[in-house]
Amino acid sequence: MENIVIITGASSGIGREFARQLDRLQTKMDAFWLIARRKERLNELSSDLRTKCRILDMDITDQEQMEDFRLLLEKERPAIRMLVNCAGFGLMGTVQTLSYREQEAMIRLNCAALTQTTCLCLPYMKKNSRIIQMASSAAFLPQENFAVYAATKSYVLSFSTALGQELKARGIFVTSVCPGPVDTEFLEIAEKYGKTLSVKKLTMVSAGRVVKKAIRDAYRKKPLSVCALPIKAFHVLCKLLPQPLIFGVMRLLK
Repeated sequence: MENIVIITGASSGIGREFARQLDRLQTKMDAFWLIARRKERLNELSSDLRTKCRILDMDITDQEQMEDFRLLLEKERPAIRMLVNCAGFGLMGTVQTLSYREQEAMIRLNCAALTQTTCLCLPYMKKNSRIIQMASSAAFLPQENFAVYAATKSYVLSFSTALGQELKARGIFVTSVCPGPVDTEFLEIAEKYGKTLSVKKLTMVSAGRVVKKAIRDAYRKKPLSVCALPIKAFHVLCKLLPQPLIFGVMRLLK
């Protein structure tokens, strides 16, 4: 039985960084299963890693491909020691200006596909396994011009927190990662129709920093990983201050 790490969204950004950092840690995994749509990117990443990799070039929102994934797990019956759900995307813009198709695609990938992937992997996870779910600081507060994306990440945070409680008896630990802006390709897609607040970009951090802290927090069995002092402060303020006050401040910063 192989001990494996499964990483979705592994072709770029934070997913790719997880693969690289976990590879450097020499975690005694037999293989990484790298999942993303862009096969050439996955092959490039695989060639840079010492750990054996299985390339699964697939769309996790496609039900036929997810059925193939389910059958693969059933056939191989690996021991999934870590599941890292990084696949996701966001688009800035009002609910009125973004098409429903675009908004529904965010929900399908960020929420439904993440949930399905998690459910398919759970039967193959053992005691002391870890699940890392990429949420966002957008999960802390509803956001104008980012409404659906923030709502999807609020779902990820809520789902993962509850899942962590459910899995305590099995000794499986779930960590939600909630960074602010990260210097990846994410913003190139997100800013297709609008621009993020300049003040947010001042808090931007590298993918390497986010992932390093996420891995450390996961091994420490922490349910939440928040990188950088400004985002930690934002998290606290979202708990303490009334939402209308925070909304007003954010409008002034536009």
